Amino acid sequence: MNKKISRFLVVAALLGLVLAGAQCHGLGVNPVISAPLPATVTLTFSPSPLPSLTPTATFTRTPTFTPTHTSTPTPQPTATPTPSATPTPEYPPVTVKMQANCRYGPGTAYLYRWGLYPGDKADVRGRNWNGTWYWIHPYNLEGANCWASEIVFEERVDLSQVPVVNIPLPHTTFAGPPGNVRAVREGDRVTVTWDDVPLSEDKRRGYLIEAMVCQNGVVIPFIVHTDTASYTFKDETGCGEKSGGLLYTAEKHGYSDPVVIPWP
Repeated sequence: MNKKISRFLVVAALLGLVLAGAQCHGLGVNPVISAPLPATVTLTFSPSPLPSLTPTATFTRTPTFTPTHTSTPTPQPTATPTPSATPTPEYPPVTVKMQANCRYGPGTAYLYRWGLYPGDKADVRGRNWNGTWYWIHPYNLEGANCWASEIVFEERVDLSQVPVVNIPLPHTTFAGPPGNVRAVREGDRVTVTWDDVPLSEDKRRGYLIEAMVCQNGVVIPFIVHTDTASYTFKDETGCGEKSGGLLYTAEKHGYSDPVVIPWP
């Protein structure tokens, strides 16, 4: 519509110029008009058609991938727990049935180590050669073991489960070994003598002899304690193995180094 108005204004301006020229001819100039002007001028506006939009590309939606099969994990078999066997105690347990002394060695000749009372519990860690003494760990004696006779306990231990042990004696530096040790045989008797070791009464514990003697055709261990500076053994001569022994000074803290007895 604005374009029609603009064209109309242009035509009107042209007409104004023509009329002004006609007035100038009235002053002496006669224009020659070959044809009359139309009384009405009609302006026709034909709008140019808009260009059509032609799509240059076609959008195609990419299809969404839909899995055709979903794998199901194969269940693993559940392991059936294997029933565990009841563990066998590492050391056979025992119960004390009478008051007794627990000692440093397998015999009453050895020094006192610990007191045992009815109801006390222990386990057996070892034994002597014939199983008459047990090397035990009392539960109320922390970090230490001692020897007690088999008759002290309610239970009898299967000796095949308990090893034979040789436990070193506690050593003392307060007493030296006996000197001038001698041994004399008279038939089946061997008498061992030595010089006395002087000690104060509070430390003196006598002497210990660990001997192997022949009796009834068999060499057996024979452990003795004595407060005097001599001891006589019964030692037969019919055994194939040689008899012998070790002599110690006993002191309340332990034992001196041993002296080998010159057995005849």
